[in-house]
Amino acid sequence: MALETVAPPAPEFKPYVLDTASPAEFTPRAVVLGMLFGIIFGAVTVYVGLRAGLTVAASIPIAVLSISLLRALGRATILENNIVQTTGSAGESVAGGVIFTLPALIFLGFQLEYTRILLLAIIGGILGVLFMIPLRRQLIVKEHGNLLYPEGTACADVLIAGDKGGSFASRVFYGLGIGSLYTLLQNSNAFAIVRETPTYNPGWLPGASLRAAITSEYLGVGYIIGPRIAGVIFAGGVFSWLVMMPAIKFFGSLVPTPIYPSTLPIAQMSSDQLWQYYIRYIGAGAVAAAGLITLIKTTPTIVGALRAGAADLRRTDTGAPTSRGRTSRDLPMTLVLAGSAVVVALMWAFLTFKPVPGAPTGFFANLIASLLVVVFGFLFVTVSSRIAGLIGTSSNPISGMAIATLMATCALFLLAGWTAPAYGALALTIGGTVCIAAANAGNTSQDLKTGFLVGATPAAQQKGLFLGVLASCFAIGMTLILMNKALEKFVPADLAVDVARPPEGVNVESTSFPHDGRTYALLNVIGSTTIAEGKYLLDPATGRVELQWIQGIGSQDAPAPQARLMSVVINGILNRRLPWGLVLLGVFLVAAVELLGIRSLSFAVGSYLSIGTTAAIFCGGVVRWLVERETKTDDEASPGALYASGLIAAGGIMGLLAICVKLLASVQQKVAWLAWLPTQWGKVGEKLGLAGSSALGMLTFGALAFSLYYFARKPLDEGGKD
Repeated sequence: MALETVAPPAPEFKPYVLDTASPAEFTPRAVVLGMLFGIIFGAVTVYVGLRAGLTVAASIPIAVLSISLLRALGRATILENNIVQTTGSAGESVAGGVIFTLPALIFLGFQLEYTRILLLAIIGGILGVLFMIPLRRQLIVKEHGNLLYPEGTACADVLIAGDKGGSFASRVFYGLGIGSLYTLLQNSNAFAIVRETPTYNPGWLPGASLRAAITSEYLGVGYIIGPRIAGVIFAGGVFSWLVMMPAIKFFGSLVPTPIYPSTLPIAQMSSDQLWQYYIRYIGAGAVAAAGLITLIKTTPTIVGALRAGAADLRRTDTGAPTSRGRTSRDLPMTLVLAGSAVVVALMWAFLTFKPVPGAPTGFFANLIASLLVVVFGFLFVTVSSRIAGLIGTSSNPISGMAIATLMATCALFLLAGWTAPAYGALALTIGGTVCIAAANAGNTSQDLKTGFLVGATPAAQQKGLFLGVLASCFAIGMTLILMNKALEKFVPADLAVDVARPPEGVNVESTSFPHDGRTYALLNVIGSTTIAEGKYLLDPATGRVELQWIQGIGSQDAPAPQARLMSVVINGILNRRLPWGLVLLGVFLVAAVELLGIRSLSFAVGSYLSIGTTAAIFCGGVVRWLVERETKTDDEASPGALYASGLIAAGGIMGLLAICVKLLASVQQKVAWLAWLPTQWGKVGEKLGLAGSSALGMLTFGALAFSLYYFARKPLDEGGKD
């Protein structure tokens, strides 16, 4: 008779730094450097995310830079470097949640307010960290073998390699240097020597347009997301710009009158106008449907996450003994409870004393809204952190969770009769805060996984995350407003509007709006069948619109696709003023893509973005495909990924610098003592006669792509140095 063998118990996991060791960790230099990185990468994420519709994890680039910088300041421990990347990466995750939702205020007809953005970002970011404190032991420790947290594991590998003597920073610095020089030459707000977006409008296919926004950040994003996702995103762009737009032009040209929501006959419309009036709605419907499909697909994971979280909270210490050593020390549960109460109080005070103009609410309504933020926040923090452990932060359906929150909130508002446009902004306040919390929770769980593997103190990481949130939020709101201001345009328009009796969908926002030394009436148009959506400046003396105020966010330079779909969801439920035919085209397009077995969210985002954006991202994916044919590596800390991270950071930092210079140029006209500052950067390209050369643009972009190919193929030596 065979004896039954009993499997030995799984060995207890031992981190890189043992629990009994106490090296330097939460030091002033680590915290300050981490907060600085949080500010920088928070601003860069806003810039790149609004333009590309994508965000890229910042933990590994920050860890790499930290290893090099702290080593230059003296011997640093691996736990100090971990605090730097933990604190700094909070900026990227909070910025992602902000740009996915809060720019929708513009599409709802409201202006961006710095105070509102700042407070909502802080509340959402803190919720994401706060609720991960009780969940850490269950998700990170007890399910160590089940939830892999791929980005967190890769970051731990980088930190361990750096502690053993490796230095990967040279690749990031090469990318920063070359990318910065390229961006200064290429950016239209900088020297503008290289044409920013080479464009070809084929006469043999009216309505179509081939273009590429040849920026360093798009090339880097494409390399990091890889050829598969980059190809699917580009396919969405090809479908919109080379199939749908020519089809609209072909059939629509037969109709002599405008077709809603456009106010121009299609025969007179350019490709940019076709995108503005038709493709944006189709793309928004596609992104909304893809987000919901992704959420539905992850329902089993969501249910499992909620059950596991509830079971962990019910569990007491009467079971297996729990170590309370350094690596098991979390911030106390009393802080979580007290913090939740403070968040409810802050949210209530915010809604009560700084309400959305035109959306009056009472004491109890504000209290219920504040409780909804905490309840939905805990729900989706649990879901987000578990999904991040299974499939990674990049695949986390944050926008789907935000849509679900908005749909539930808008449904309650509809029952209460709160359907005025201002209540849409109130719904976005709730949904945006929850989205920020969920986005930060996914990143927080990755950081805590990194700490678990390297042997960090959880309480120290949690304190670093709180500080990272607070530091980065100040830069995130400012960057958002600066981009909207710097990219805005005032274009001539000629419309007659009776301000005393405005048509349906036209609201007089202000009767004394100053612009360029004159005073106008500011009109806000949403849902009108006679005037295109947007803001207009009307001369009160003549009763005619003279200028259309095109906001920077929502333009092709910063399309913000996720925020657009949030406004589509809100408008569709509360006021039902949408071109539903176009939205449903996007919905059924996504259904067809899903039937083909393709993940539809990437395709949907590509269908909304300009083909210039998707083409440049695709080029980065092609470079990675060429590299992987020879090197067979997809390591997140590979030489190519590190160089690409430098390109992304360079594009974001220099792009923001150029925007600041452009804004400074407008201030110089009013402040005489600033006249000595050089702000006419764009004149350099004009004087050299090279600013409009598409051929030169493609050649320089090809050279940048080759540099990425070269550095991606050039291996790091065993020590990690070039």
